[in-house]
Amino acid sequence: MLRKIKLALIYGSTRSGRFCDTVVDWAGKQVCRTGKFELDLVDPAMLERPGAAEGESVDHGWLRKRIGDAEAFLVVTPEYNHGYTAGLKALIDAVGEEWHAKPVAFVSYGGISGGLRAVEQLRLVFAELHAVTIRDSVSFASAWEQWDAGVLKHPERPERQMAAMLKRLAWWAETLRMGRTTNPYSSAA
Repeated sequence: MLRKIKLALIYGSTRSGRFCDTVVDWAGKQVCRTGKFELDLVDPAMLERPGAAEGESVDHGWLRKRIGDAEAFLVVTPEYNHGYTAGLKALIDAVGEEWHAKPVAFVSYGGISGGLRAVEQLRLVFAELHAVTIRDSVSFASAWEQWDAGVLKHPERPERQMAAMLKRLAWWAETLRMGRTTNPYSSAA
């Protein structure tokens, strides 16, 4: 393996008292266990500015830099009303070329579908941004029943799924890193 991969772990919720923190904490620990990634937590709640007028221009330079520096992404997303959240959409749309030619993996959670409908929509969005989504994902159906005081009750299966997904994410990140280095990516036709 080359040097560690800069991985941005992105929160998919901005709700107060969000369950996302529990899932992000678990995912972050799984990422760190591999020893392959340098982790950066990116929270769309940081985009919200109390008192900002609708349509007011907000400088997202800090976000542009962090997304630009990342070599891979892991999005932890809930499913709200069969889709992903407005906060996550705002974060994705706040930058552009910084997503290009980089891999994106997903951990989702929710009710009966485990957030899979949100992930399917996100795959379309990231394809438009010239990012590569990883086929494998980790999904938690009835997520609130799977944790007890922040600890996953039955971790074996999701840990195996996460290990497989992170292995593929690392492969794509290293391969695309070499590609961007030897032949810079352009979205122009």
